[in-house]
Amino acid sequence: MSKPASIGVFRTPIPLRWSDMDAFNHVNNSRYLTFLEQARIEWFETIGEPWVTEDSAPVVASATLNFKRPIEYPAEVFVELFTEKLGNSSVVIGHRIVDADGGLHCDGSVVAVWIDRHSSKPTPLPAGVRRASELLLETPAA
Repeated sequence: MSKPASIGVFRTPIPLRWSDMDAFNHVNNSRYLTFLEQARIEWFETIGEPWVTEDSAPVVASATLNFKRPIEYPAEVFVELFTEKLGNSSVVIGHRIVDADGGLHCDGSVVAVWIDRHSSKPTPLPAGVRRASELLLETPAA
């Protein structure tokens, strides 16, 4: 599941706030989902085409987080995103939360499904999302 930062990975810094901490001076585990959401939105915004419209929008169908080691304040952390699987109406987005030296704090994946906002049924991925996801698609090791 882990993938080093390289071409084919979207990487963005996540500034830590004091309010992200828990009583043990670690980032609260619920904040990891917020960090991942922020990174996904930043990635979608780089597409340059609509990824959410009046008629369709993404929803998170599942999220898997594998906590490897705590993030202690202060820290410089980054979220790295890549495409694990591309479907007709969904994309499995792999993620890693790493520190400045590449140390792994968390990995896993999120399944995002585009739905018709009126019927709540799956709808095809927007063309821009499909193209952007293909650029981040994991390729099997040779």
